Amino acid sequence: MTGRFTRRGVLATALAAMLAATAPITQASAQAIRTDVNIGVRLEPPHLDPTAGAAAAIDEITYANIFEGLTRIDAEGAVKPWLAKSWEISEDGLTYTFRLQEGVKFHDGTDFDANDAKFSLDRARGEFSTNAQKPLFEGIEEVEVVDPLTLKVTLKKPNGAFLFNLGWGDAAMVAEETASSNTSKPIGTGPFKLVQWVQGDRIELAKNAEYWGEPAQLDRATFRIIADPAAELAALMAGDIDAFPNFQATENLPMLAADPRFTVAVGSTEGETILAMNNKKGPLSDVRVRRAISHAVDRQAVIDGAMFGNGTPIGSHFAPHHPAYVDLTDTYPLDLDKAKALLAEAGYADGFKATLKLPPPTYARRGGELIASDLNKIGIELEIVPLEWAQWLSEVFKNKDFDFTIISHTEPMDINIYGRKDYYFQYDSEAFDKVMAELETTTEEQARYKLLGDAQRIIAEDAVNVFLFQLAKAGVWSANLKGMWVNSPIQANDLTGVHWE
Repeated sequence: MTGRFTRRGVLATALAAMLAATAPITQASAQAIRTDVNIGVRLEPPHLDPTAGAAAAIDEITYANIFEGLTRIDAEGAVKPWLAKSWEISEDGLTYTFRLQEGVKFHDGTDFDANDAKFSLDRARGEFSTNAQKPLFEGIEEVEVVDPLTLKVTLKKPNGAFLFNLGWGDAAMVAEETASSNTSKPIGTGPFKLVQWVQGDRIELAKNAEYWGEPAQLDRATFRIIADPAAELAALMAGDIDAFPNFQATENLPMLAADPRFTVAVGSTEGETILAMNNKKGPLSDVRVRRAISHAVDRQAVIDGAMFGNGTPIGSHFAPHHPAYVDLTDTYPLDLDKAKALLAEAGYADGFKATLKLPPPTYARRGGELIASDLNKIGIELEIVPLEWAQWLSEVFKNKDFDFTIISHTEPMDINIYGRKDYYFQYDSEAFDKVMAELETTTEEQARYKLLGDAQRIIAEDAVNVFLFQLAKAGVWSANLKGMWVNSPIQANDLTGVHWE
């Protein structure tokens, strides 16, 4: 009856109003918590297949989000079971028997099983493999399917790093039916699916409702490509971007740290930043020239000028946070007189001209100007050639058409690249190869650490490259956004634990 209220009705209405005002977990309040995120990234990946490209930008989008491996490297750098829930290792260290997770499906609805795992590993190590880390898989003798959920891998010789290697993005599991199109239409088993990729602008992911494991807390994630450091700051301040896991405009970190709207977290990475030299080209084929250059570069000035002090000097290709690290930063102290003497001894008293090809990252572009100035002081005149990422991968990394370049190697525990004869800086050392061969068959931890120390000393003594600094990870994100990685033990923006509070 319109207009009439009983006493019971009034009390019920009042009680409902009170509960609505005080209850913290009502439907309305739950809806207020965001389930989307906008993440800024500096580089656009050349494609989205982590098993077919060297660019870190690929893994920064796809690792643990779209694609998964048999094992996984977590935020602390530890190896965890993933698509393989457990494994057994034979006494001789040659045979690994993996038990796979049940109920895993690819994004297209097809089942993942041991046949897919065999295909993925055989493809990575095959004759026509385009995997950037193919050497990681060359130690595999045979891959066998025991049953749909059991895989047996036999190695040619023991490899203490095998389970760690399987956690790289390059070891992601793919299906034979979709492998060829993963570059533009990635089909993985991860907690997110690709929605769309707007070239030059953004890459959109959506929650995988059929995910086999713990579901993501985000419904949607958009990676926005913002190349300009000044634009990064503007996007953050305007609220257009919620997070920059790798913030390039590091000169603004103090200001952002003082702003309660943001969390600023400076962590470490696996990124050894180097002035890479083509060891088989012209003057750079002479170790005396390379040593001269190492004595001429002011590493701390590069860190201060290019990274605003965010970076740790290194003297070899190894991360300072690892227990096997050897501090070799004093091997080539800044000494212009010694540098000039070494150049004269090598027959280059008047110096020489060369090119410095620089990829897009800020550390490379800013650092290149500073290093060119340093080398000019000893008579080496550098022509700076800025390259876009695809150009750098083609000219420098693939075709070895360069004299100098600056790049950060963000792959974990990758000192073994100095044993690859066809690698872009073209180093060749029997002494180094001998150490690497022994390391591959050594499983005892302290023995491995000693060999890793020997490897660090050899490449430092040979001045293969100028070892500049360990890349810091400067992350900035909304204060209410939780679960972002502070450190980068692997090149990834893992969204599986990211959520809003």
